[in-house]
Amino acid sequence: MSALLAPWLKRQLIDLSSQKGHAWLLQGPSGLGQYQLGLELAKTWLCHQPTQDGACGVCPSCHQIDVHTHADLCVLMPETWMLDHEWPLSEKAQEDLENKKRKPSSEIRVDDLRNMVAFTQLTQSGPKSQVVLIYPADRMNTISANTLLKSLEEPAGNTRFILATDSAHQLLPTIRSRCQFHSLQWPSLEESIAWLIGQGLKKEDAEVLLRASGGRPDDALQFHHMGLKASTWSGLPQSIAKGEIKSLSDFSPTQVVEILQKICHDALIHFQGLQPRYFLNKDLPASKNFNALSQWSKDLMQISKTADHPFQAGLMLEALVSQAQRALISKV
Repeated sequence: MSALLAPWLKRQLIDLSSQKGHAWLLQGPSGLGQYQLGLELAKTWLCHQPTQDGACGVCPSCHQIDVHTHADLCVLMPETWMLDHEWPLSEKAQEDLENKKRKPSSEIRVDDLRNMVAFTQLTQSGPKSQVVLIYPADRMNTISANTLLKSLEEPAGNTRFILATDSAHQLLPTIRSRCQFHSLQWPSLEESIAWLIGQGLKKEDAEVLLRASGGRPDDALQFHHMGLKASTWSGLPQSIAKGEIKSLSDFSPTQVVEILQKICHDALIHFQGLQPRYFLNKDLPASKNFNALSQWSKDLMQISKTADHPFQAGLMLEALVSQAQRALISKV
C-alpha cells in the first residue's frame, strides 16, 4: 500500500481488496479520492506479493504502475486528465496533439475504448489479471459507453474493471447493473485537517481551504497547489461585493463560476440565519434582497453549463463579477 494514500482511503482499500467481482464502481462526491483509491486497488490486484493492507509497493508490478508503464493495466481518462496525471497517450493521439490537429479531449474518446477492447484480447504479461481503470467514468459518450458495456457483459479472459466517478447517475443503467458498488466514505474533519497539514499546509490554510472545498480534502489540496491562501479565500465575498475583478483573475472561467456559486449559496443561507458552508459569517456581505440572490443562483446554474467554453474569458469575468455585485448589494 502506498504510504501517501490518505488514511480514510487505506481503510476502504483493505475492505475492497478482500472482495470478489470483476467490475467495481467507486462512486461519491468529488474530492474524496476516487482516482487514488481506484489506482491503488488496481495496484493491489496486480501486485506480485500483496499484503492484507494492499499492494506491497516494492515488487516489479508495483514499480511499473508507479512509473505508468504496466503492460497489464489500461487507464482510460480524458486526454486532458491523462496529461495532468502524466499517463502516456496512444501513439495516434500523441501524434495528433503534437501536430496540433486538435486539442486534448475532455471526454474519454471512443478510440480509447476500442484500444481497451484490443488490450483485453492480448495475452497478459504477468501472473495476475488484466485491469482496466476508467476515471471519471461519466466522461464517456454514448458510443464509448456502449463499447464498454460489451466488455463488461462478456469480459475477455481474466480482465477486471474499476470505474470511478462522482456522477454515477450519468452512467448507463446497464453499466451500473454490471458493477458492484462502493460509496466513498467521508473523512472526519480532524482527519482531513491532519492529512492536509501532513501535505505541507499551515493549520489555518488547511481549515479554511477544507471549508472552501465543502469538506473535500482532495479539492482543498488542489486549492493549495493553485497557491490559494486562507486570507484570499476569506476575502473573496467582500471583494466581489465591491466589484473587484482582480480577486478572481487567477481562476479559470469554470472555477470562477464554481466560486460564485459557493458565495451565492452561503449568501442565501446567511440571509436565512443559517450556518454557511464555504465561508464564515463574518466573511459574507450583509445581503438584503433574497429574490436577487435566488435569481443569481438560477443564472449561475445556466452559466455553469457552458463556462468551460467562453467566447471571451475576460469579458465573461467582468460580466460575472458585475452580476454578482448587483445581487450581493441589492436592497429590498
